[in-house]
Amino acid sequence: MTDTLSTAPAPAPRGSRTRRRIPLRKPHRAPRRTGPPAAFGGPLTAIPWALPALALVGVLLVYPFMRSVYGSFFEDNGFTSRWTGLDNYARLADDPIFSRSVLNTLMWVAGTLLLPVLLGLLIAVATHRMRLGVVAQLVIMLPYAISGAATAVLWDFMLTSDGAVNQVLRAVGLDGLAHPWLLEWPHNTLSMIVASTWQGTGLNVVLFAIGLRAIPRETVEAAQLDGASGWRMFRWITLPQLRAVTVVVVGMAIVNSLKAFDMIWILTQGGPSRSSETLALTMYRETFRLFHVGYGSAIALVLTVIVVASAWMYLRRQMPSAARD
Repeated sequence: MTDTLSTAPAPAPRGSRTRRRIPLRKPHRAPRRTGPPAAFGGPLTAIPWALPALALVGVLLVYPFMRSVYGSFFEDNGFTSRWTGLDNYARLADDPIFSRSVLNTLMWVAGTLLLPVLLGLLIAVATHRMRLGVVAQLVIMLPYAISGAATAVLWDFMLTSDGAVNQVLRAVGLDGLAHPWLLEWPHNTLSMIVASTWQGTGLNVVLFAIGLRAIPRETVEAAQLDGASGWRMFRWITLPQLRAVTVVVVGMAIVNSLKAFDMIWILTQGGPSRSSETLALTMYRETFRLFHVGYGSAIALVLTVIVVASAWMYLRRQMPSAARD
């Protein structure tokens, strides 16, 4: 008992503080790998996971494109085919229907850029600071929720010879302006561009509205302190800040106008006498209606080249650094 008491540590004097050792944390070090390398890892790890997507792209995009390129060198009616080389492409230069389709497609591109994009920008800027601006943007957005087929049916009711547009014109004494809008070129193409504008402007309004809300408030306030307002504010502050959104909107407008199909098919089916056809509609008619598969494949290849070249040239002009990369 006495031995145990003698070996016990002496109690600390009253009033003194005992110091405890605080363990210090050492920085974490990854354990050194001494065994063989792991089975997974490295630059080739993602390939098995990407194979399903690559296979899907190959089946749905690459193979049809290569098959169309190959088929454009044949005279094919769906049952028999004969090698003709570049005859289908030479036929494009002498085909007046193809020339009219190219002209109509260019009209669609110009109309889509001038009307939906410009109107979308103006409406978004005008309603940005309005009290009920969000409600106005929602009302303008509603036509975009309607399918292209439903929009075409609605405008067919309005644009026929006895349709709502001509009836309103006659009712207000403007009989001279009444016109068979869908039966003569170029009125049919211009009328369909207006119908497409009515449907597509809402999306552009929403995109530009998002871009306007993303403009830093400090930038606007600094411009106001410098005396900028009205047109000067829009020209030197708002428009440059919307550059990224404008690139997206204009790019979408170009691609959508080059592949316009559903509204034209329902309103006029490319008529009368194939005068309102675009390249997409001409490709469809030649391939699936007239069974000129080789000639339709040549038109499809020309349309593909136009779409890719237009998108590449536009993006290179708007984003030169990204295009070089």
